[in-house]
Parts: sequence; structure tokens; C-alpha cells
Amino acid sequence: MSDFEELKKDIKSKVIQSLDFSKDISDEEMFELIDRELSVSMRGRAISMELRKNLRFRIFHSIRKLDILQELVDDPEVTEIMINGVDNIFTERNGRIFKQELGFESKEKLEDIVQQIVASCNRVVNESSPIVDARLSGGSRVNIVLSPVALNGPIITIRKFPENPMTMEKLIEFGALTPYIRDYLAQLVRAGYNIFISGGTGSGKTTFLNALSNYIPKDMRVITIEDNAELQIREVPNIVRLEARNANVEGCKEITIRDLIKSSLRMRPDWIIVGEVRGSECVDMLQAMNTGHMAMSTGHANSAADMLSRIETMVLMGMDIPLSAIRGQIASGIDIVVHLGRLRDRSRKVLEICELSKEIDPVTGKIQTNTLFKFEETGMDNDGKIVGEWRKVGDISNSEKLFSAGIRLPAYDK
Repeated sequence: MSDFEELKKDIKSKVIQSLDFSKDISDEEMFELIDRELSVSMRGRAISMELRKNLRFRIFHSIRKLDILQELVDDPEVTEIMINGVDNIFTERNGRIFKQELGFESKEKLEDIVQQIVASCNRVVNESSPIVDARLSGGSRVNIVLSPVALNGPIITIRKFPENPMTMEKLIEFGALTPYIRDYLAQLVRAGYNIFISGGTGSGKTTFLNALSNYIPKDMRVITIEDNAELQIREVPNIVRLEARNANVEGCKEITIRDLIKSSLRMRPDWIIVGEVRGSECVDMLQAMNTGHMAMSTGHANSAADMLSRIETMVLMGMDIPLSAIRGQIASGIDIVVHLGRLRDRSRKVLEICELSKEIDPVTGKIQTNTLFKFEETGMDNDGKIVGEWRKVGDISNSEKLFSAGIRLPAYDK
């Protein structure tokens, strides 16, 4: 252990010994206690103001916050934090992964941090239930895996989300799509088209769903359903936010995404937004789409066509019905699939937008799709960034919802 860590541990121990546990102590009072112990311990030592300030905040974070994780959580440039045991901490910045010269003082301290995180959102994780999804107070998504499942654990993965939600305007600045595609999708949302967003891990599905949701008319009643609440829809006043719950040792019953979708149908929704479908809840989402409710959701897939195959599989996980019937439900329920991708230069883009035909191919029995837009690479610039253009491939064929809403798609402008 370094001299800095030894000093931090010593002062922290003295601060804890001086605490009055019979009353609540504010953050300001905690800093006063730390400053008092620092002044005593620093007598006769030559230490810079920067190091003293760093030591002060490290001790405070160790007692009140998430210890060494706190500075990474507070760093706006860090988008992902990966903890592989006590001494292996990695962060993602600007799409690149870096190893941090940080480590927890002990495995017990790391396990304390784990319990602090899960307790704050009413979750439980232990050896008998070693995997849990949780969230931090700021909305960051957390996945935790403990031993005996994680051999070099505890393993913590934190996906951070911006304090201010990403907007379509910012996505356009980053080159994820064009103003015309933004306006095109906005009109589809206003007209009530059911939209499914697909993409691989880290492609920005939740971010895109959040940005797209802001085009829902403000007089609509919106219900969001998620495993862990991540969506930040702020422009809709009549919004209900639902979050799934795991069963725990205290006897609390598990409440699944399926349960929440079923319950939401009795809550007079205009729009139902399911953060992500991974399994049998896809059945209930499709049933909602096919019973007059407007809906949006996301799912993992490598292409728009692959997403349709995955949806078929997920429906079969929850219901034993013929594949032809499943495809009919998908075709009549989902109107548009937006596929996102993370390219080799780490940029995230809308790669394809396609419309699902209401007709099933009589030869293959598969759902027919009509590609509306496709991103095509044209080269690389001097900075190693991919250059390309979004090509309009086809026109939307199912214009009934647009007509009923009295909405027109924007005129195409290259």
C-alpha cells in the first residue's frame, strides 16, 4: 500500500472513531471532521495543497460515497466503468478503454460498495443470488456479479448516462443521422407508428429511444416500462414510470416486465415505451401493439432482418403458437424498425430504417420489409473517421396512420 493510501486509511479511521452515531451528520459537518483530523495528522509534514485537497475528497468519498469510484462517476468524460476485482479498474472515454491506476483498499471495502449500491435501489445481491442489475442515484446503469459466479470478482459494470438527456440535435451534431431523417421519424412518431429500435451492445439504442420519445405529442399519456429506469422523458407531463423488481429473501415477489406491460394496459395508456425486450415479454408488447396502443421498444440484433428473427424467438419463449401466427402478429404490430450500429471508428449511426409490410411472403413465409433509408460508406477522412451518406431507398407504403393523423412526411431533400 502506498504512503498516500496509508495516510488516507489512518485519517479515515480517526474520523470514524470521532463520529457521533446518535445523530445524523451533514456533509458539511463530515468535511469539518475530516479537516480537523487532517490538520492534526499533517503537522510537521510537507504536503502540497493539491495533495491535501485530493486526500480530503478521497476520505469523504470513502465514508459517504462510492470510495474511489466516485471520482470516476463524477467525471463527465467517462462513459463506462468496469471493475474486475479489487485492483483492476477500467474506464471508457471517447470510445476507448483505459486501465486506471486505482484500487480498493480491500475486497471487503469493494463488497461494502456493492451492498451500498444495491441497497439504494431496493435490490439484493449475495452468494445465493450473485447477479443483479441496479442503478446509481444519477441514473447510471449498474450490473454486479459476485462469487462464486465471478472467479475474480466482485465484478461491477457501470454504464453512465448524461445528466442532460441526449437530443436529436446533438445526435445530428455527432453524425448519427441527418436533419431530414430526424424530421421523417418525428412525423412517424406524431402519427402513432409503432417503432422498434435494434442494434448491438453500445450502439446507443436507449439514447436514441429517449431522443425519439420527445416527439410524442405532449397531450398523450405515456407509460415507460424498464428493468432499470434509464429513460429521461421530460417533455411529457402525463407520464408513468414503471420498473421491474427482483424477488428477494424478505419475501418480496418478483415483478417482471411482462407483469408491468399487462398492468399498463389497464392504466389508460396512449403510448407504451418498453426500454428493452429480451424474452417472453415480447408477447405482451406485441399484443399491446395489436390492440390499438402505440408503442416503442428496443432489442439487441445485428441487423433489422436479424431483429425480426430474434423477436420470433422471444415470442416462442413465452407462447407456443405456430411461427406463421407469430409473423402475422409482428407484421401487424410493428410498423418501423430503426437499426443502429457502432462502426469501427467508434461512431454510432442510424444504419437502416425499414418498414414492415403487412403481407407475409407467400413463398418463404417470412415478413416482407421495405427499406426506407440506408447508410452507405464512401471512405475515410484524414482523422480516420468514416464518411458516408444516407440514401433514401424507398417510400413508405403504409400511409394510413399518417392520413388519419393529418400528417405529411417532409419532402425529400438530399
